[in-house]
Amino acid sequence: MAEAISIGDPAIEVRLRRSSRARRMVLRVAHPGTGPTLTLPPGVSVSRARDFLNDHEGWLRRHLAARPRPAMVGEGTVLPFGDRTLTISAAAARATVHRDGVLGVPGPAEGRPARVAAWLREEARRACATAVDRHAAQLGVRPGRISMRDPRSRWGSCTADGDLMFSWRLIMAPSAVLDYVVAHEVAHLVELNHSPRFWAVVARLYPEYEAPREWLRRHGAELHGLDFGGRAAA
Repeated sequence: MAEAISIGDPAIEVRLRRSSRARRMVLRVAHPGTGPTLTLPPGVSVSRARDFLNDHEGWLRRHLAARPRPAMVGEGTVLPFGDRTLTISAAAARATVHRDGVLGVPGPAEGRPARVAAWLREEARRACATAVDRHAAQLGVRPGRISMRDPRSRWGSCTADGDLMFSWRLIMAPSAVLDYVVAHEVAHLVELNHSPRFWAVVARLYPEYEAPREWLRRHGAELHGLDFGGRAAA
């Protein structure tokens, strides 16, 4: 279980994240629906982390209060879907059907957000797998297993064994953004770091990577702000 500290009244729970690369303590208020995180450099004690949080409680409460509330997905919601949009509609059918920009979702209203998430996840899996094959072929590498999840703080990852993970919420980003994230993770099959050599590989796969990278910085929280009935769809 991850370490956490509760401060103040009413209590705010802050998850502790230890990083061998961190040089100072960094407090982040992430996406709507997720709690704050304090990154700790090596050797920092829980007691020192608590003192830091107590000193920054006011800042933390202001930023938590300023966050937009998660937007619940339901009938009539218009979702971004790659370079298009997707309107959610109730449907008297057995399966979820996409036609002419409308996603018809069967079942009771309370279960539709999860059904939408499941459908998006499969669309994301297909799109990411296609992009992985293309970028891996360009580098002459063979990726491992591909999985789709709903992580709180990253869009993709690559293990030392070559397994790739992607956030299924990428299917709601512009197609160029999904393609960049896939290129980024496939580049880790050659350079499992973020050195200049790594970024040279990314540039080889996706020369204009700065624009989609900036899009994620600016708009990524909007995708995490869409509520599909909790993170059970991960």
